Amino acid sequence: MNASAWPPPRLGAPGLVLRRWSEGDAAILLDAVTESHEHLRTWMPWAQDAPSLEGQRAFLRSSVDAWDRGAEFVYGVFDPEETAVLGCVGLHRRAGPECLEIGYWVHAAHTRRGLASTAAALMTDVAFALPGIDRTEIHCDQANAASAAVPRSLGYRLDRVQPRAAVLPAETGRDMVWVMSRDAHGDSEARRRALAARGR
Repeated sequence: MNASAWPPPRLGAPGLVLRRWSEGDAAILLDAVTESHEHLRTWMPWAQDAPSLEGQRAFLRSSVDAWDRGAEFVYGVFDPEETAVLGCVGLHRRAGPECLEIGYWVHAAHTRRGLASTAAALMTDVAFALPGIDRTEIHCDQANAASAAVPRSLGYRLDRVQPRAAVLPAETGRDMVWVMSRDAHGDSEARRRALAARGR
């Protein structure tokens, strides 16, 4: 794979920094996951166990390896000084070679500030700069109104609601699949939001 097959390792936006995880982020990631545990465990299967430093180190090792292989690209969302984790956002190859799925979570103390929408807009922009990507998707359970508000606000189209095994008590087992095509992206709110975040 050539260099164009990887996204930039770092992105800046007003009030936050997105950069690829490093193994040195374990301590501040543990702080964020611990402080947000009750918030995250409602919707995140990986957040069901008590957070641990070794668990965060294992996640970061996996993230670094996946990035290096081009399998997926996961960013930490940091404050401008990069001393605190505000959330996480990533591009995942789950739906075929021409599609990247965007996933995200936000620290409990930083919800309702538009962080997820800004991060997802930037990821949408980054995804379509990669070769061979024609579609991005965002998936969330039908009951997760806060998560669904993100693709809706960015101009994603609700493509379908499909059955999925409910793993957590809050889930309905009906997965909303929101889609953005390359053609639609150029005139979308996601594109406008990404350009504004980058000061363009």
